[in-house]
Amino acid sequence: MILSPNKKIYFLSDFHLGAPDYESSLIREKRIVQFLNKIKNDAAQIFILGDIFDFWFEYKRVVPKGFIRILGKLAELTDSGIKINFFVGNHDMWMKGYFEKELNIIVYYHPREFDLNKKKFFIGHGDGIGPGDHRYKFIKKVFRNKFSQWMFGILHPGFGIGLADYFSSKSRGATGKTDEQFLGEDKEWLIIFSREKLKTKHYDYFIFGHRHLPIDFKLTDTSRYINLGDWIKYFSYAVFDGEKVELKFYTDLDS
Repeated sequence: MILSPNKKIYFLSDFHLGAPDYESSLIREKRIVQFLNKIKNDAAQIFILGDIFDFWFEYKRVVPKGFIRILGKLAELTDSGIKINFFVGNHDMWMKGYFEKELNIIVYYHPREFDLNKKKFFIGHGDGIGPGDHRYKFIKKVFRNKFSQWMFGILHPGFGIGLADYFSSKSRGATGKTDEQFLGEDKEWLIIFSREKLKTKHYDYFIFGHRHLPIDFKLTDTSRYINLGDWIKYFSYAVFDGEKVELKFYTDLDS
């Protein structure tokens, strides 16, 4: 993709709408919509790297109640011609076509590479890749299993969604109680993963979510790892102007 003059590509992740309660989630949702309104005139594409919701499961004829503001805004943006790419996260991996059909959003289930304005990007949510975290990697396989999804799907939504909300509230992402410190390049799994990828192919940028901590780390003289942080505490995002990617923070509450 070649960017038109004065157009940009935006990256954001980890809204966790629905957590920790309705009232605070609604405030956060309105702020995200406000941000999307602000960027809609210069956005060529938007990448959302997972965990829009703290829990999302699409039954055959049921989707979770709420989130009408964000869903309506995303539909408005795609209707206007802005391409939106969504990578499922560990909290909203149970997608079954609703985003594609109703919102015209492209949904990805695994990290993948993109050529954007002659720069090479490797993009994904970031969960379950790199060394370590074997317990979660096993759980992810169970959750992604079609039979497991079918078993959950036969539960009544009132019970199933309530059960999922309970377990989701126990997670770090649901409460916003994330690691506040950069662990060091030898312990940050996504940095280790990115360096391993660079051994086989060059990428200008690795962009992930999931970590909840805004990180801009220089891997080599020509390659960077960026973690998008979250919209629980940091309200952080990245923007690509065709030449470089910048990690930024949304603080304009009035516009």
